[in-house]
Amino acid sequence: MTKTRFIAVLLLLLGIGVGYFDFASEARHFAVLDKLNITPQTSLQKFALRLGLDLQGGTHLEYKADTSALKGGSVTDSMNALRDVIERRVNIFGVAEPLVQIEQSSVLSEGGSQQRLIVELPGMTDVDRAVQMIGATPVLEFKVERPEVERDAILNAQKEYKEGAQTQELKVDENGTLDLSSINPLVLQDPNYTSTELTGRYLEKAALQFDQSFGQPTVSLQFNEEGKALFAKITKENVGKTVAIYLDGAIISAPVVREEITAGTAEISGNFSLEEAKQLVGRLNSGALPVPIELLSAQTIGATLGGVAYSSIINAGLLGFLVVALFMILWYRLPGLLAVISLSIYSALMIAIFKLIPVTMTAAGIAGFILSIGMAVDANILIFARMKEELAKGRAIRDAMLEGFSRAWTSIRDSNFSSLISAIILFWFGTSMIKGFALVLGLGVLVSMFTALTVTRTILLALGIDSDKKWVRALFGSGVKN
Repeated sequence: MTKTRFIAVLLLLLGIGVGYFDFASEARHFAVLDKLNITPQTSLQKFALRLGLDLQGGTHLEYKADTSALKGGSVTDSMNALRDVIERRVNIFGVAEPLVQIEQSSVLSEGGSQQRLIVELPGMTDVDRAVQMIGATPVLEFKVERPEVERDAILNAQKEYKEGAQTQELKVDENGTLDLSSINPLVLQDPNYTSTELTGRYLEKAALQFDQSFGQPTVSLQFNEEGKALFAKITKENVGKTVAIYLDGAIISAPVVREEITAGTAEISGNFSLEEAKQLVGRLNSGALPVPIELLSAQTIGATLGGVAYSSIINAGLLGFLVVALFMILWYRLPGLLAVISLSIYSALMIAIFKLIPVTMTAAGIAGFILSIGMAVDANILIFARMKEELAKGRAIRDAMLEGFSRAWTSIRDSNFSSLISAIILFWFGTSMIKGFALVLGLGVLVSMFTALTVTRTILLALGIDSDKKWVRALFGSGVKN
């Protein structure tokens, strides 16, 4: 008995501790605390619940992927690669818990089967920035010095154009685009550098480094095998000359080649700040998109709307919990009260698990959590119903407890096992929203079995009630009958 009571106390302390962890990490949502000058441990607030787009607000983007140039067998691989590239891009920009998924429209829809990309960015309400962040593709080029003859020809052409520009009449087509057909093509070229075959297409990875002499941030480049051969050829042919590195059409570095470089590595140094260097590394590593994409729709869910939905769901959950607790206490009396305590520990454990994994909470996920509360109560009802049957047979209270838990176990096991199978199937085959519901439901089933069969049982046995007095047996009755 002493051991049982000790374990019961530990379980209660565990529930209180986990409950405080949940409360302190969500303290920013309780404005009343400021009025009461209560300041929970702020370090725990890093474990705050992660909210999905529907609760937090953010941006929902839908793209159409142009896969017309791909063969049937490569469409799936290209779409998976597209999703990976977009995920890397949004992760680089620090968006919390982005959702990037592929969606294939029905073959019955207009235009037949289409590949679409859905991007959800919780907390980001600037649509223009989101579109730019996803669609921007860095253009990395390596250029070498032009021969002197070519350079002089371009400079002369540009000089002649500049001198005669005031007397020339520039032509504009019907779309308002400048007609360049009458202009010498040399005028538009860079007089110092000419393009090579080496571009960002052959880049394997980029990494942030620091200059050993001055500690300035630099960006190192590692090419693939094909790029390594091209870079070795370029450096071999241009020893003593500069090789210019262009990013998005602007020169950012022009190092002098001292010797042939066969290792396939290069370094970009352009007086970057640390943040600029990090951003450049991220952009280079994100790479080009495997297939062209076209923005179909962009929607913004405001933080206010998301906040209203979140508050409504939380209020509904609390109200449901209170109604269930009231029913359990009024109908099952003392065991019902202990079941409510067990249910409170269950809720605290589930919320802590959501924070620690972490799980991104959506409206569907919270619905799964509320449903799992009902399933946790269902296990207790089965146990108490068995206990009532044993008491009706004249058994002692302690014997009725043990027998009730023992006989209810098979029913609880079978019902929860079938729920787990359903959750696994939903998670395996469902969309992202369904997966969130299935994950929360599956976790809820497992934790509810622990609280119903361990916490409730331990606390009941720890009471050590052996008396068969009428008022004691009445505490273990149910409904309007003892």
